[in-house]
Amino acid sequence: MNKRSIRSFCIAACATLIVGCGSDEAQFDPVVFSAEWWNPMVTHIVERLELMPGERVFSVGDPQLHAELPELFAAAVEAAGGTYVGTLSAADGPYGPVRDTAFAERARSAAQAAIGADRAEYRELLRDVPVGIMLPGPRPDDPPYGAMQDLLWEQLGQHRTVHFHWAGAYTVEDLSYPIGSTAGAVPTDGDREASLYRRAILEEDFSDLRSRHDAFENAARAGEIHVTTPAGTDIRFRIEERPINRQDGDVSGARAAAGPILIDREIEFPAGGVRVAPIEESVRGIIVFPRSTWNGERVDDLQFVFEAGTIVSLNAAANLESVEAELAADGARAFREFGLGFNPLLAVPAENPWLPYFGYGAGVVRLSLGDNSEIGGSVEGDYVRWNFFLDASMSINNEIWVEDGRLVRF
Repeated sequence: MNKRSIRSFCIAACATLIVGCGSDEAQFDPVVFSAEWWNPMVTHIVERLELMPGERVFSVGDPQLHAELPELFAAAVEAAGGTYVGTLSAADGPYGPVRDTAFAERARSAAQAAIGADRAEYRELLRDVPVGIMLPGPRPDDPPYGAMQDLLWEQLGQHRTVHFHWAGAYTVEDLSYPIGSTAGAVPTDGDREASLYRRAILEEDFSDLRSRHDAFENAARAGEIHVTTPAGTDIRFRIEERPINRQDGDVSGARAAAGPILIDREIEFPAGGVRVAPIEESVRGIIVFPRSTWNGERVDDLQFVFEAGTIVSLNAAANLESVEAELAADGARAFREFGLGFNPLLAVPAENPWLPYFGYGAGVVRLSLGDNSEIGGSVEGDYVRWNFFLDASMSINNEIWVEDGRLVRF
């Protein structure tokens, strides 16, 4: 988090917001990022954890951002019958309310050990804490965050995390330009983003979202997915029995135990997207980037041709060498995943457009490259790149689901 973002959070905290969520809280204007503003979301998320009596919970945050969140989560967890053991920061050990003195002491020791990039002590610290909450600020490569990721792999089904990191806001230069992960998914730092995310959490109809995901799965398993764009993207693939990750707000222990892939244990708030790694051999066609950034350089009219899930040729108007340099990473030339956003509350706004929360909004299509092992694919490597398409059309067995960036199936 840079200093500008921190200052922006502080400025936003002085603003007010009218909330239209239909609750008693909607009758007044809580200060943005105040405890009153956060509290309904915190309560809502903890309810969806379906905690077992005494189940242990920790969070990872940044003491410089939203310092009120640890206390709010601690109170909500305890009200739900769980045990909140403490809050970890990326570099400075525990902070916030101390609920478990032994946990705090071990966390300080783990933080010292992690200075040398050794997160083994964090893994042992968190081994018997099955629930983690990722707050704004930390990154997956921060030691406590990374340690929980290690345990998600190592003890598949025994741990689960809430991704409440309040990130994934992308600027939109032109709706026809795909947005790549290199654009930088930073934590939201303004009233517009914050109010939209809050509403998307509090007003989401999770039962309806689950029904939409069910309908997609039933159709996609039996057919061929076809994605096109006005710029020339024309790619097809099948998913067959590949696992489908549903970001549907279910963070229960039962869901974590039953989920076949790692990201079934990393549940996002706001919710809305489905993600799947297609059968690699079925991926064929072309992806076109009218304008994009590769290896730090602008590239126009870039085209990838895929056969059996791998880029077999590419060309661009200029700076093709920058694309080649980025794609030199292990696994980078493989098709990674297909994603589709279903949440109408996160749709790209028609006026002053921007891309909310990692493309989970209705009609946003994700066509990604690289390692897909975390979502049940067979590609491994050191590279992942998300590519969000805001003007795509998508059909399944010739039935249109998305047209020019709008979800039309529902």
